Amino acid sequence: MSKSNPAPVPLKNVRINDPFWSRYDGLIREAVIPYQWDALNDNIPGAAPSHAVHNFKIAAGLEQGEFEGLVFQDSDLAKWIEAVGYSLITHPDPDLEQTADGLIDIIEKAQRPDGYLNTYFILKEPSKRWTNLAECHELYCAGHMIEAAVAYYQAAGKRKLLDVTCRFADHIDSVFGPEEDKLKGYPGHQEIELALVKLYKTTGNEKYLKLAKYFIDERGRQPNYFDVELEKRGRAQHWDAFRDFGRSYNQAHVPVREQTEAVGHSVRAAYMYSGMADIAAETGDETLKAACKRLWDNIADKRMYITGGIGSTEHGEAFTFDYDLPNGTVYAETCASIGLIFFARRMLALEADAKYADVMERALYNTAISGISLDGRRFFYVNPLEALPEASEKDPGKRHVKVTRQKWFACACCPPNVARLLASLGEYIYTADDDTVFVNLYIGGEARIDLGAGSVSLVQETGYPWDETVIIKIIADKPLEFTLAMRAPGWCDRMDVSVNGEPAGAVTLNGYARVGRTWSGGDCVEIKLDMPARRVRANPAVREDIGKVALQRGPIVYCLEEADNGKNLHEIVLPASAGLEVETDSRIPGGASVIKADALRVDSAAWGGGLYRADAALPLVPFKAVFVPYFAWANREPGEMAVWIREVLLT
Repeated sequence: MSKSNPAPVPLKNVRINDPFWSRYDGLIREAVIPYQWDALNDNIPGAAPSHAVHNFKIAAGLEQGEFEGLVFQDSDLAKWIEAVGYSLITHPDPDLEQTADGLIDIIEKAQRPDGYLNTYFILKEPSKRWTNLAECHELYCAGHMIEAAVAYYQAAGKRKLLDVTCRFADHIDSVFGPEEDKLKGYPGHQEIELALVKLYKTTGNEKYLKLAKYFIDERGRQPNYFDVELEKRGRAQHWDAFRDFGRSYNQAHVPVREQTEAVGHSVRAAYMYSGMADIAAETGDETLKAACKRLWDNIADKRMYITGGIGSTEHGEAFTFDYDLPNGTVYAETCASIGLIFFARRMLALEADAKYADVMERALYNTAISGISLDGRRFFYVNPLEALPEASEKDPGKRHVKVTRQKWFACACCPPNVARLLASLGEYIYTADDDTVFVNLYIGGEARIDLGAGSVSLVQETGYPWDETVIIKIIADKPLEFTLAMRAPGWCDRMDVSVNGEPAGAVTLNGYARVGRTWSGGDCVEIKLDMPARRVRANPAVREDIGKVALQRGPIVYCLEEADNGKNLHEIVLPASAGLEVETDSRIPGGASVIKADALRVDSAAWGGGLYRADAALPLVPFKAVFVPYFAWANREPGEMAVWIREVLLT
């Protein structure tokens, strides 16, 4: 029998060679990492300054000046180092490593003798360390620096940053905990929980796992720690906006094991759930696992956009209530979808159920890569499902929705988050236990996987997500008995699996088509995935989408863009009987498919004048609608966009 906790195949064992994802792999190395280094050093003309590197140089005593930027500015720099670490694992680059080493030297010099490391409090408010956990992101920044250190140590084998973060984690452990002389606090913005688990797994020091578990266990207990520290500060607050937020904003309203709905800031929630799942996997805590499953189901079944976006409102960048999924005022922060991907991968380590990989794929192929332009130099913070340039300019309720990606942001959490996700993509393709290899994503390349019976390499060859065929070749020095479990995507009505040209007799369990046998080098698996363009409808409880459809092919969600269809996209309707034609479009890199449909358009010219009329409905005229992949929108001239389109039944 398989173990219950499959583990991700290490990034060092995976090489991506894929028509779709190799382009992103190269983009991260050749464009994104260098561009973001320039951004962190304030060298992008016309972009919001970062100040992040400058702050560290001041804290290290290398330059003069005052702290600038937001209280969590350190985290952007940490995420960049993490992306660099992942990139170096798969593509060694001595020059990039030298740049990172120089930055790490500066970070080490900035660290205080007691291990503390946060440039805001070192430079601006040294007497207020650990006095405002709810708002000031000290533990969040610590978590990102720890993740950076682990990634860089895995890449370069150098301990300097790892030792820096171990000293910092030791300091944090001396401040927080159940002991009488320690603070009973926890982070206002979760992140350190999953970082400490990584540090524990890297160093073997159980103190870090216990500290991560403490932060999870303590959260939401009464009296609420954030209320206690607020009173200690004389009710002084760092952010005025926090006066409007309740404790559900940062998921501290009740203990985590009692939480049943995804509430509050969506990025904080996803990071916390990821940490909970990590701790459940490491400790076997069934109550924590049950909470993770409840919260997952609430998100996936009631609070997630078709694109894998989460967070329905700008106010608090938050979840709202079940089925509240507005398209034009949505938030769907890029970081939130990345957090959902983190959560999904960790749920796959708790139980091998393809529903987690389905959501991971949905968020990855749609919202996550919508967050970055095709040239890697512009970014979305918000990922709408409907956009109108005039509304973004003039409607205060929609000003957060942009129709062009930005060079950088004063709050720049999303760009380096995209970089670190895509640089580590190889970790998301496979999970494995002693006798089963789970293929979670269909991405071309080679992976070496260690099983109980020995090591095997798998080579994927595919044109996915545009092509429906996936080939998996077995490379092994000796025959090995194991099960190959291939995800049957939730969007796919039929999946055929053959081995060496013969039907495989796969048995589907929890969404994986499983083939158990003694495999030999040279064995070849062929997967055929039924991949027509299809209409998708939302639960009728989603008020915004009733009577509408979205188009999807494979994992790709499509949208209308003004560049192809003209202004006033709301005038376009799609007959229920209209055929959907799939064509390759060379304007989108990677052999992308567009969908064309014989739609109808309201003949608005027949209206005449006036705001309201009691006449019969306006006529509909034939119109050839063009739908492009959602991730590729806003890479041409600015214009309208819509994912959902009205459907009509013609008689």
